[in-house]
Amino acid sequence: MIGNPNTGKTSVFNALTGLAQKVGNYPGVTVEKKIGLLAPGIELVDLPGMYSLAAHSPDELLAARVLLGEHDGEPRPDLVLVVADAANLQRNLYLTTQVIEIGLPAILVLNMIDAAERRGISVNTRALSRILGVPVIPTVAHRRLGIAELRAAIHDSVGSPPPRPSWTLPEAIVRERDALASRFGANAYILMRALIDEGGPVEQFLASRMDGDLRDALAEARARIRVSGRSPAAEEAEARHRWIAGALETTVRREERRKSLSERIDNVLVHRVLGLPIFMLVMSGGFISIFMWAVPFMDLITGAFGFLGELARRLFAGTPLQGGALESLIADGALAGVGGVMVFLPQIVFLFFFIALLDDCGYMARAAFLMDRIFRAVGLSGMSFIPMLSSFACAVPGILATRTIGNARDRIATILIAPFMSCSARIPVYSLMIAAFIPARMIGGVLPLQGLVFGAMYFVGIFAAIPAALVLRRTLLRGPGSTYLMELPPYKIPSPRSVGIRIIDRSRTFVRQAGTIIFAMSIIVWALGYFPRPPEIGRAHEALRAEARLSLDGEARETRLREIDREEAGAYMRNSVLGRAGRLLEPAVKPLGWDWKIGMATIASFPAREVIVSTLSIIYDLGKDAEDRREKEALIGKLSAARWPDGSPVFTIPVAVSVMVFFALCCQCGATLAVIKRETNSWRWTALSFGYMTAIAYIGALVVYRAGTALLA
Repeated sequence: MIGNPNTGKTSVFNALTGLAQKVGNYPGVTVEKKIGLLAPGIELVDLPGMYSLAAHSPDELLAARVLLGEHDGEPRPDLVLVVADAANLQRNLYLTTQVIEIGLPAILVLNMIDAAERRGISVNTRALSRILGVPVIPTVAHRRLGIAELRAAIHDSVGSPPPRPSWTLPEAIVRERDALASRFGANAYILMRALIDEGGPVEQFLASRMDGDLRDALAEARARIRVSGRSPAAEEAEARHRWIAGALETTVRREERRKSLSERIDNVLVHRVLGLPIFMLVMSGGFISIFMWAVPFMDLITGAFGFLGELARRLFAGTPLQGGALESLIADGALAGVGGVMVFLPQIVFLFFFIALLDDCGYMARAAFLMDRIFRAVGLSGMSFIPMLSSFACAVPGILATRTIGNARDRIATILIAPFMSCSARIPVYSLMIAAFIPARMIGGVLPLQGLVFGAMYFVGIFAAIPAALVLRRTLLRGPGSTYLMELPPYKIPSPRSVGIRIIDRSRTFVRQAGTIIFAMSIIVWALGYFPRPPEIGRAHEALRAEARLSLDGEARETRLREIDREEAGAYMRNSVLGRAGRLLEPAVKPLGWDWKIGMATIASFPAREVIVSTLSIIYDLGKDAEDRREKEALIGKLSAARWPDGSPVFTIPVAVSVMVFFALCCQCGATLAVIKRETNSWRWTALSFGYMTAIAYIGALVVYRAGTALLA
C-alpha cells in the first residue's frame, strides 16, 4: 500500500486489517515496517507516505526500493494498492502513474469520495479505470464504505497481468534509459529514476552497489537531454501532468459551489492572527487533560507493581534466599525497572489518543502549518512539529516520528533537540523538589507559586531548544532548509476504530522498544547499587536487630526493626560502586550546591530520570517506597534536614531549582540515547547529544544556583 500523505492511507490499512497488524523494522534499516493480515496467506504492507518515487527521505527511498524488489530480504509485492484523495486527483495521479510503470498489478483506491462529492467533484471511476488500466475503487475508509468491494478487487487482482501504461515519457528520457539499461544490466526503471532525480538517493544507492562509471554515464545522459534546454526532472513532470490533465478532463466533473465547511473553519483555525492562540489553547487543554486523566491509572499501576514486589519478597520469606541477591534482583531490579516504565504508560496512551484524535479530524496538519513559521525561524520546518510534540510524553516516540522528515539535516537537528522537551519521566523530579522546597503560596492571590514553577520547567527545555537548533543548523548541520509543502485535508469526524488501533499500535511499540532498554539498564544500575556487600555492615545491623528484639516489644520493636532495615539498605548503597562513584563526583557537582548524595542519585538515574527519587530514598534510609504519600513526606523531611559538615542545609531553594533545571536540560535517559543511535546510525551524534545537553544542563544549573544564592543572600 502506497499513497500521498493525508489521503487516509492509515484508515484504509486499519479498515482492511483491523487488529491483525504488527510493526517492526525492515532488515538493515530503522524505517518502520507495518504489516497487516488481509486474509489467510495475504499480507498487506503499509509503506511510508510519499508524493512521488523521486525519493528524498529515508522512508521514501525505502518505499521505492520495496516496490522495485530491490530491498534485501523483502520479496517483490504481488500487488500495489495506491491510495488517493478523491478530491485531489491531479496531484495523486502523479504517483499513481509512476507506480503503474513499475510493472506490477495495481489498484487505485479513491478514498474520501464523500468529501470530494461535498466539494462538487464527481469521478467517473469506470472511465478512469479504463484509461489507467487498473481497477478504481471508491471508498470512505473511516466509515468502512467500499472496503468489501476493495477486498474483492484485491482477491481478483492478485496474479493478474500488470497494466500497460497508456502514456509515454519524453523520447529523450526513454532513449537514454534504454541505453543505460543495456550498458549496466540493471533494472531499467531504477536507472530511469537515477537519471531523472539527479543527486538523489536512488543514484547514490546505485553508485554504491555498482562498479564502473555509472555516475559519469548518468551525467553524460543528462547533458544530452539538456540539449533541449530542460532538465530530465522538468521533462518528466511536464509529460505526466499533461497526460493527467487530459485524463481528468474526461473523467472528473466539477460543479460551481460555495465555500466548503472545511474552508470556512480554516478561516478561523489557520487565521494569521487567531491561529496560534487557538492552537496554544487546544494544546494546553490537551496537556492538562492528559495529566488529570492519567493519575488514577498511574496509581493503579504503581499499586500493582508494589504488590508484585511485595509478593516476590513473600515468596522468598523463610527460604535460604531471603534477603539475598536473587530476591533483590527480582523485586528491586526487574519489577522496579518494569514498573518504572509502565507507570508512565497512561500518560503516553492519553497523549497518543489526543494526537490521533487531532490527526484523524484533520487539525494536526493545520497545527504543523501554523508552527512552520516558528520552526523556520530556527532553521527547521513544520515537519519537526509532531516529533517535538510527541517528545512531551517521551522522547523515544518523538525521535521515531522524525522519520517523515525528508531533509536529513532537519531530521538530525530535530533528533538532537527533541530530548529538551520535558517528558513524563521528569515529573517525579519536579514534584519532589517543588513539594519540598517551593513555598505553597499564591502570587497576586490567584496564581499558585508551585504550579507556576512546575509550568516554568516545561519552558526551560523549550527555550534551550531554540538556540540549540539555531547553532546546530548554522554549524554542524549547515545547509539549505527544506521546502515544506502541505495540502490541508478536509475536516472529518474521527473514526473510533482508527484512533483505537493507532493508540494500541503506538503504545505497544513504546512498551517493546523503550521498556526493554530501560529494563536492561535498570538491572545494570541495580547491580552497581547492590555490589559490593561488605559483611561487616550486615553483622553490625544484625547486632542492632538482636538488641532491638531483646529490649523492645510490640509496635515499638517492629518500628525499630524497619528502621534498621532501612539504615542497612542505606549503608550498603553508600558503600556500593554507585556510592563510591558519587563521592568521586562530588568535586564536580559541589559548584552546583550539590553534595555527593545528589551526585550519586544523578548517576543512578542515567537509565531513567525518575530513578533519582527512589535512590534518594535509599540514601536517606527510607526504603524505596517514596511514591507512598507518607514515605514521600518522610523523604521531604529528610532532605530538609540534610546538613553539610558546617551545619548549613544541603537543600535550599537554589539547590532544588538547580536540580530541576539540570534534569530539565540533560539527556539523562538510556532509552533516548539508544534510539538516537539507532535512528542516526552514528555513535558520533549520540555522544554529541549526551555531551552537549549535559554541558548545557550543568551550566544552566550552575547559573541558577549562583543567581538564586546571590538573590537570597
